[in-house]
Amino acid sequence: MPEIIAPQRETSPVNAPACADLFPIREVARLTGVNPVTLRAWERRYGLIQPTRTESGHRLYSRNDIDTVHRILDWIERGVAVSKVARILARGERFGEPGAVSEAALQWRQWQRQLRMAISAFDDRQLDLLYGQLCCDYPLPIVFQDILMPLWQELLRHQGRFGQASEWLFFDSFLRSRAAQRLQAAAAVPGPRVLVAAIAGECRELELLVAGLLMAADKLAVKLLGVGQPFDELTLVCEKTKPQALVLFSNRAPSSDLPQRLKRLALTLNCPLLLAGDAADLAQESLAGSSIGCLGNEGQLMQRRLQLFLSGSLDT
Repeated sequence: MPEIIAPQRETSPVNAPACADLFPIREVARLTGVNPVTLRAWERRYGLIQPTRTESGHRLYSRNDIDTVHRILDWIERGVAVSKVARILARGERFGEPGAVSEAALQWRQWQRQLRMAISAFDDRQLDLLYGQLCCDYPLPIVFQDILMPLWQELLRHQGRFGQASEWLFFDSFLRSRAAQRLQAAAAVPGPRVLVAAIAGECRELELLVAGLLMAADKLAVKLLGVGQPFDELTLVCEKTKPQALVLFSNRAPSSDLPQRLKRLALTLNCPLLLAGDAADLAQESLAGSSIGCLGNEGQLMQRRLQLFLSGSLDT
């Protein structure tokens, strides 16, 4: 039986009224653009969603379930087969049991609500104030990976109504400027330097900036190459700059030829080659036994793996 692939989603935000924040399947289909047949298949065949049931057997979906549907769609749009999404979602679960919401997560959502108010008002001063408070209260990986980037992704999805595209552009521009400022300061650290480049067309500029920022450490400077860097000129750049390592970043499912392209590139470099982003987790098996290290896509893990690899303590 062929895999069921979701149709193109609608971009309406989740704001429809429902009893106790539970939504019937037809409303979920309207909000996400995924038809009821596909929603049922994702539940039965892959266990991706686990809605509650009424006494009469009708499915009711929570807001967390709807968020999960959007995450599934994000992965499908990145080229990941729906049959592989369950494992990815399970690996990325941060709050214990599936569906559970920690006190920290509730606090992060409160921050996101305040940020959304500033964004909807295009109030850069208030947005900057909130950003500064976040950076004082939380470590940088939490600020970006758990609070700012999920909101950025949500706004990116919901651009169907008048004004919403402008809101996302406003927030994206703000985050790019703040991430670039921090990364510029981190790049000034004396000592070894790591080059980070995006695989062309496989991430947005902000995603690359945040990845570089989260890889940086006190004694390790990170230098980003521009988005659109030609793959076949990476060897030339490394010959001239002599980095301690080259990290390629991608947030899409790796193409079938990517492992071979990376292995060929590694043979031409005068430094180690590493892969980061969602593609690193998805390509890890196909790169096993090669000289290419996979850093993953979680901030603290990327930084720790990078340091271990450079010290020779991390096996590929």
